[in-house]
Amino acid sequence: MNMLPDPVARYLKASAELDAQGALSPFAPDAVVVDEGRTHKGTAEIADWIAQAAVAVKARPAVLSADTEDGAHLVRASVSGDFPGSPVELTFRFHLSPDGISRLEIRP
Repeated sequence: MNMLPDPVARYLKASAELDAQGALSPFAPDAVVVDEGRTHKGTAEIADWIAQAAVAVKARPAVLSADTEDGAHLVRASVSGDFPGSPVELTFRFHLSPDGISRLEIRP
């Protein structure tokens, strides 16, 4: 497995620990998250998304594999928690900027 860049590793570790502030901290101020067909822009919207889509349902990712593609960091993870269909395998596509995670797309 490829080594994960620091912002990606910090996000995944904090998410696995249900640490909302820790999961938010690697994002750039103008970051975008796309998950379940919804787009969340900026740290305020991303903080709400983390609280509702992750912490509230105890969604914890466990990394299965990591790779790079077209400048993005791809992480395949098994996500388990208190939600229908748990666990699910998801692909997290991270784009980075000097300010941290600039874009995160999550797909089945």
